[in-house]
Amino acid sequence: MVSAQGSSIRDEGPPDGAPRLFERANALALQFAARAAQHDRDASFPFENFAELSEAGLLALTVPAALGGAGAGALDAARIINIFGKADPSTALVLSMHYIQHLVMARSSRWPARLARKLARETVEGVALINALRVEPDLGSPSRGGLPETIARRTETGWRLSGRKIYSTGAPILKWYAVWARTDEPELRVGLFLVPAGLPGTRIVETWDHLGLRASGSHDVLFDDVVFPLDHEIDVRKPEDWQVVDFTQATVHAIFIAAIYDGVARAARDWLIGFLRQRVPSNLGASLATLPRVQEVVGAIEARLAVNARLIESFAGDFDDGCSLTAAESNIIKLVVTNNAVAVVEHALALTSNHGLSRANPLERHYRDVLCGRVHTPQDDATRIQVGRLALGL
Repeated sequence: MVSAQGSSIRDEGPPDGAPRLFERANALALQFAARAAQHDRDASFPFENFAELSEAGLLALTVPAALGGAGAGALDAARIINIFGKADPSTALVLSMHYIQHLVMARSSRWPARLARKLARETVEGVALINALRVEPDLGSPSRGGLPETIARRTETGWRLSGRKIYSTGAPILKWYAVWARTDEPELRVGLFLVPAGLPGTRIVETWDHLGLRASGSHDVLFDDVVFPLDHEIDVRKPEDWQVVDFTQATVHAIFIAAIYDGVARAARDWLIGFLRQRVPSNLGASLATLPRVQEVVGAIEARLAVNARLIESFAGDFDDGCSLTAAESNIIKLVVTNNAVAVVEHALALTSNHGLSRANPLERHYRDVLCGRVHTPQDDATRIQVGRLALGL
């Protein structure tokens, strides 16, 4: 743990072979935070942030060291994501999705080694981001079940892909899409195909006009008979073979989502502390920080953030250490941390009244952003049902 004004994740140092990455991240975070309000207001994508992340070597954080990256695991990646979640959660979300894909590549026997090496090399050398495009207008999230309407048709010269993906985070900057689709084969299969961005027939429709994370570029991506190589099939199986989710994907996704929204809550807490110290009502003759009721609420905020820090750190560390973990545990971490984060910002709003809701102050933006934590898979109801069924032996 660190001081009230510090990060939520312990700072012993960077991964081996990547000195000063955390110092670089903290320096960049100051710049990202200074630009975040304008990007939020304009719903503009922060391209400059990713150019700077690349120059600092941070896009390749979870690329294996043998392939030129920093070789970071879940804990160090969560620390970096938390830093940027506090500064600009839209940037942190795009970055976290990219980190997840490279961790999965490094650990999965299903990812074609040649493609994993190619994407690793591109990430080390420049701005080459990847994200998985899964959600569809009718399907919703695949985590709820159902087959995608996006279809990959096999031909002699390549796959031909048609469909529409929504909430495609980072769409304006992605170089690669890992697209969730089904085949038109007699024995249907479903899974991921690696599709280069910008191919003929690909179109980004700028639909993202959201309450929170407005700079994440989570637009729709349309595929109209897009042709890509046959050997870009990543992991395509019979539908029933997907009943068990990818452990690495699910676990690090939960950790990173938790780290983002904990960062948002910490940004709200820091602004609140400054406000309470500086606000001196004439009838009180002292700062709001001197009131016992205010101190009690701030104490409740600190308690929630302390729990978040311990949950994220211990769970990410256990993952890196190869401890036996379950999907239910990772989902609980995500549920508890994100709801604690929402509660922190709500506490801050309750103490600051109209000041907190004014667009002149960042707290209203933090509130809009932190509410997005509940939207990410798995949603709270799904986690509670899963855990409840386990407890009941069903």
